Amino acid sequence: MQLPAGPGALAAPLLSIPVAFGITGATALADNPPLLVLTVTLVLLGLFSVILLVGGVSHFQDPLFCVFVVFSFVSGVDLIIALEEDGFISGFMELYVREVPPHPTPPWALLVWGWMGSIPNSMGKELRGACSRCLCRKNYRNLGLFWLGSLLMSVVVFLLGNMIGKYSSELSLSFLLNLPYILLLLWAGARLFQQPREPLLLSPEKVAEEQRKPLYRRPQDAALVLVLLLMASFTFFRGMVVLDCPADSCFEYIYQHEPYLRDPVAYPKVQMLIYMFYALPFFLLCIYGLVLPGCSWLPDWSLVFAGAVAQAQFSHLGSSLHARTPFPYQTPDDVLWSFLLSNILYALGPQLLVLRCLRCPAFFLPPAPAGLLRAKKHQ
Repeated sequence: MQLPAGPGALAAPLLSIPVAFGITGATALADNPPLLVLTVTLVLLGLFSVILLVGGVSHFQDPLFCVFVVFSFVSGVDLIIALEEDGFISGFMELYVREVPPHPTPPWALLVWGWMGSIPNSMGKELRGACSRCLCRKNYRNLGLFWLGSLLMSVVVFLLGNMIGKYSSELSLSFLLNLPYILLLLWAGARLFQQPREPLLLSPEKVAEEQRKPLYRRPQDAALVLVLLLMASFTFFRGMVVLDCPADSCFEYIYQHEPYLRDPVAYPKVQMLIYMFYALPFFLLCIYGLVLPGCSWLPDWSLVFAGAVAQAQFSHLGSSLHARTPFPYQTPDDVLWSFLLSNILYALGPQLLVLRCLRCPAFFLPPAPAGLLRAKKHQ
């Protein structure tokens, strides 16, 4: 038996609701070990049954499909935690909210849980549908790479921020539970990169013609290069700001434009440093790939990067404006629109790069051998 694509895609995240409620209720069974063991066994059997119902026995043999199901379930739990922390629901994740640090939950973590419970959850459902319906491998692979970047950025900033921020003293052994999550995510990423790309129906002449065009004959690429240069400059500037650069412009920016960068939770500081040490070099590599033809790595890695920046900017923007953020670190009203504009444009840049790479991929393909072009010409 196999559920249709629609109900099957919703099965895993919807199962997180009774499971979360059951875990909270299971705390009352602590004095009755046999009943507690029975409850846990039934929950595990329920999870296993969902995997079978969603994809059938044949798709259960695909480990990547199972990973998408597991992450969709986890995303559903994340959304429940975010809703309970913000007071929209109650009684579902009381055990987690009460026992798992940090306390109180910082706004950045709430935004990450909300993001993971909505955007990656939706992408996970689409990925499972792509697996189960054997859709175009291009859609499956591209969406998976964007999903990968989104989750990787959130987990890296979350772990580093917890280790060096003001909540580092509250860490316990439960923090190690993030290790299997990271390993599973890295494994899924490696499998996604191994998936074959969709073959492109482009003749060698078309590829050669596109790759012979200089930058000034490609106005869209020239505009993208300018956008990436501006983003690289902004990335470097904000990196220097969080590194306590003594320049007057840095001092004015961190106190009057983005005071959230001073928040001792350390998530914004870690985010800006990741931008500076990883995103900045990637911006320069992207410029190189837009100027010189044949950089076949750019479409794939631009998808990962676009997902990472989209998640990071969502969490950064939301945390800066969240009511739980201490007032001294909230964005001042007089610079609100400039703050929103600069950060939204920063998030849109990588999405425009992905759109360019996917719509006109000929420039990024490996150049055709000269002998093949001569043979085609003689024919």
